[in-house]
Amino acid sequence: MSQRVVVTAGAAGIGRAIAEAFAQTGATVHVCDVDDAALAECRSTTPTILATKVDLADATAVQQWMDMAIADLSGIDVLVNNAGTKGPTAFVEDVTVEEWRVCLTVGLESHFVCAGRAAASMKAQGHGCIINISSTAGLHGYGMRTPYAAAKWAVIGLTKSLAVELGPHGVRCNAICPGSVRGPRMDAVIAAEAAHRGVAPTVVADEYVAGQSIERFVEAGEIAALCTFLASPAAGMISGQAIAVDGHTETFHL
Repeated sequence: MSQRVVVTAGAAGIGRAIAEAFAQTGATVHVCDVDDAALAECRSTTPTILATKVDLADATAVQQWMDMAIADLSGIDVLVNNAGTKGPTAFVEDVTVEEWRVCLTVGLESHFVCAGRAAASMKAQGHGCIINISSTAGLHGYGMRTPYAAAKWAVIGLTKSLAVELGPHGVRCNAICPGSVRGPRMDAVIAAEAAHRGVAPTVVADEYVAGQSIERFVEAGEIAALCTFLASPAAGMISGQAIAVDGHTETFHL
């Protein structure tokens, strides 16, 4: 039987790579996103992937979408909580409370809401897999990105707690901690930091990879490959883990 997979923020970037990787295994995949252009492109180029517009900062909308997706799929085998926002690039004294709240609402609360909806269905069927996308920022401090790092640390705590609760019901939960993933989002992060520090973007980009044992950016497909593995029978005894895909971070720059 093919897997029934739900991916948040799945119309572009890492989420899109994850959705496509599952679709290639024969899974039925339902994604949500807030970006109209990304949704339209996803529907036109990958029509087998179901795509719905959802604002992941709206808990009620997220709950309604999850209920609809689970009903449409007649259950859920895999949930990938990919949603997050990069948040502000600024020193902590310059971050507003509203910026903090938005970052944690999308990057943490949406994971909690989706997991709660998925857990009930997975427990009832006696199996399931939840994968939460954290970050190496959830394993290290991250200067000038305090709200983002706080959300990603919290995602790991959520993951480990879910693993404790759901393991007795045959449901596994793990977190993936990507390093610097090549793409427009990372380009925007680098540009914002470079502008704040008054240096060229290439200086910041070089700093990111210089602190890794493997000095290159991560490819989105490498995150997707780990997702499909963690959702497979081969990973049947892997739960409660925070797994970095980052080329081994040795040091973390400001």
